Amino acid sequence: MFLGTYAPRLDDKSRLVLPAKFREQFADGLVITKGQERCLYVWPAEGFRALTEELRRAPLTSKAARDYMRVLFAGAHDEVPDKQGRVTLPQPLRDYAGLRRDCAVIGANTRVEVWDAAAWEDYLAGQEDAFSALSQEVPPGLL
Repeated sequence: MFLGTYAPRLDDKSRLVLPAKFREQFADGLVITKGQERCLYVWPAEGFRALTEELRRAPLTSKAARDYMRVLFAGAHDEVPDKQGRVTLPQPLRDYAGLRRDCAVIGANTRVEVWDAAAWEDYLAGQEDAFSALSQEVPPGLL
């Protein structure tokens, strides 16, 4: 499980230093791809394989499933972090997420998300009221 929020910066070679707390889970490799809301999703390689197995069950007759898988897999990049926990973020993925220098890396349960720091702050500010409203109810989809 991935938890917390971290504020790394991209270095001059477009590398992101993964939070030390996450490195062991990524030691055997990871997959970075486009996520919703213009962030990047980062899965441990094994977690991405599990997601792939789930997606294989989606019917090919479903246009929504085909569209989702095309975007997810076409933008995917696999890598093994170096000894300092750095991974290179390819230019197309940096462009998609608007990553320039300051990033927000957040734990999102089974994956990590990488956001432009300002975009993350804007998103979070816009979600505070909805989060507060849900605190009195069961979050959708859990029952």
